[in-house]
Amino acid sequence: MTIRVLIADDQMMVRQGFTVLLNAEPGIEVVGQAVDGVDALEKTAELAPDVVLMDIRMPRLGGIDATRRITGAPGATARVLVLTTFDLDEYVYEALRSGASGFLLKDASADELAQAVRVVAAGDALLAPHITKRLIAEFSRVSAGPRPPDRGRAGDLTERETEVLSLIAQGLSNAEIAAHLVVAEQTVKTHVSRILVKLGLRDRTQAAVYAYESGLVRPAGY
Repeated sequence: MTIRVLIADDQMMVRQGFTVLLNAEPGIEVVGQAVDGVDALEKTAELAPDVVLMDIRMPRLGGIDATRRITGAPGATARVLVLTTFDLDEYVYEALRSGASGFLLKDASADELAQAVRVVAAGDALLAPHITKRLIAEFSRVSAGPRPPDRGRAGDLTERETEVLSLIAQGLSNAEIAAHLVVAEQTVKTHVSRILVKLGLRDRTQAAVYAYESGLVRPAGY
């Protein structure tokens, strides 16, 4: 299945460069370009992309607000991959809280760009290239800081599902979780699917955000 991509960035060279790179990749097609957040909303509704590459700083409507509206729309299916210049840009954390599925540095290679699009489209990995566990911990410190656990929706999770959620938040892949728990990778995939359904989340990125914001997982140093 071809992954349909919309590129939202106010810099024409960025839009055109990413379009050329992605259209050269098998199974990926750039179906449109947007010059700002408002344009991104309109093009998303019109073109129904699978992935939106979203710049953060744009005129009229910034990428964070546009991300929130795209992912929060009824029946939303598009996943947002945030574009940024710095891997610890403070706006990245707010973008993740707004529903972005990951982020990518603008100086990423063609292979990293294509892989990030595939990762976000599939929803089966934590975040795009250049992400580290340090970013996840920093996200928690910037967004909320330490707090007592709030079981909330997590009360519906089994003990093993809670353990898997914790490992997702620590940045482990399905294969790494399977090795840690000494179970089959397919078993982990089943647990992840059930976690997302029970918590009403779209992907692993949002599961990691939930784990930290609910206090179920504490970043290093807390």
